[in-house]
Amino acid sequence: MRVLRNFIGFLLVVSALLFTACGPDFGEESNSIIGAEEALALSAEQGTVLVDTQKANFYQMEHVKGAVNISRADIVVMEPYSNLVGTKAQIENVLGSNGISNDTTVLIYDNNKNMDSARLWWTMLAYGHSPDKIKVVSGGLSALRAEGASIGNDSVDSARVSYEAKDLDTSMIAELKDVKAQVDNPDANTFIIDTRTLEEYGEGTIPGSIHYNFENNNFGDSSYKPADQIRIAYLELGIEPDDTVIMFCKTSIRGAQTYLALYNAGYRNLKLYDGAWVEWSSKPSLPVQKPEQSGGPLPTAQDGS
Repeated sequence: MRVLRNFIGFLLVVSALLFTACGPDFGEESNSIIGAEEALALSAEQGTVLVDTQKANFYQMEHVKGAVNISRADIVVMEPYSNLVGTKAQIENVLGSNGISNDTTVLIYDNNKNMDSARLWWTMLAYGHSPDKIKVVSGGLSALRAEGASIGNDSVDSARVSYEAKDLDTSMIAELKDVKAQVDNPDANTFIIDTRTLEEYGEGTIPGSIHYNFENNNFGDSSYKPADQIRIAYLELGIEPDDTVIMFCKTSIRGAQTYLALYNAGYRNLKLYDGAWVEWSSKPSLPVQKPEQSGGPLPTAQDGS
C-alpha cells in the first residue's frame, strides 16, 4: 500500500511539472494564500498583524488570541447597493485604528469559506497595499485551530497608527457599463463568471455568464485548492491566463474569493463587478438570461470536490 501511495504521489508531481513546463504562460504565483502553519509562524514576527474578519459578535465569542477584528461591515458602504467597496477615508481609518500601517504585513482569516478574508485582501490591494504584505490564511479559523492556535475571546487594543491609502485602483473593478459592453458586443477573450450557487444562477444571470460556484475553489474543509488545481479548473472552462475575467455574485463577496483564487494562481487580468447581481437585476432595461430563454441548460461547470 505504501508503494502504491508513493507511486501515485510521484505521478502527481510529474503531472504538475509537465503542466508547468508545457502549459499556458501564467504569471507568477503570488503567495497571497498561505497555510495555517506558515501564518502562525509569521504572526509572531514584528510588523505583522493578524486580522479576524468575522462579524463582531462572532469575534467576541472566539478568535485567535491577539487578532484584531475588521468585519465586512467595516470596509463596505451600503448605498446605492449592498456591500460596495468602502471609501478611501473609511479604509484608512479602519486599518490605522487597528494598528496597520503601510509597511505592515497583514494576515487575514475568516470562518466563512474564505469569503470575507478575500474581500478584505481585495480591498487592501485595490487601495494600494503591497501584495507581498497581504496574505489570506487558507481554511481560516478552523485551520488555525487545528494547527494549534490559541483561541480565546480576549480584547485587543491596538495603538492607532497612520495609514495612507492610494487612490482606488479602478482597473480591478468592472462597472455596469463594462459588463453591459461585454453583453452587447462580446469579446472572445473576456469571460464573465457567476460565482453564485447553481440555484441562483438558474433563476437568472447576466447573459453569457459561465457558472462556477466559488465553493469549487475550496476543498471540503474550506481550505483553498492549490494554484495548479485552480489553473486546471479554469483552463477547462476555456479561460487562458491572458484573458480578462469579470466575476460577480449577489454582492461580490463570493466574487472576491474567486478573484483571490485566480490572482494567486497567476491570472492578472481580473475585474470584480462590485455592483454585482443586485445592481444588474435592479435595472429593468437590462437583459437577464434564464434556462428557458437559452433553449436549454445554461453553460455551467460541474461542481468539484
